[in-house]
Amino acid sequence: MNDVLWEPADGAGLEHLRYETGPLSADSVVLGVDEGDRFRIRYALDCDADGRVRSVSVESFDGEAGLELAADGEGRWTDGDGAPIPELDGCLDADISATPFTNALPIRRLNLASGESATLSMVYVSVPAFEVSAVQQRYTCLDPVDADGGRFRYESLTSGFSAEIPVDSEGVVRDYPDLFRRTD
Repeated sequence: MNDVLWEPADGAGLEHLRYETGPLSADSVVLGVDEGDRFRIRYALDCDADGRVRSVSVESFDGEAGLELAADGEGRWTDGDGAPIPELDGCLDADISATPFTNALPIRRLNLASGESATLSMVYVSVPAFEVSAVQQRYTCLDPVDADGGRFRYESLTSGFSAEIPVDSEGVVRDYPDLFRRTD
């Protein structure tokens, strides 16, 4: 079991993540502030042996909001009641807005070599709104993951945001410039 702590760059919040590799499974608690609104959530996700997301759940601690998603590993998604969500077709990974951890999903799954990039359709979960959409993202390997870590360029092709993110030897974000910093 691995433990990671991140805090937002503005210092208003904390995430405590616990994860296991092979296949990847994660459980986390996030306390944060989004546009002045405080939130407390718990999320969990599981991947298959090939690193494809198979389930994602995000819920508020007060029980007032939450969602569950399941995937077949081939890009088809259903909600907590098993109803198909066709607008997410083709997405293999998920990105939860409140955490840098979900950047590790495509980084670990793709295993890009230096200079290689991949453009992906991602399931994007907005927190604290709990809205789900498909977005386009690109990951470019600047330094491949090795025993000392690695470095990647992340680009949201939907919003135009981009950042260079250093990762540890497991492909997990160390610090996310201007957004999150690891404190463990």
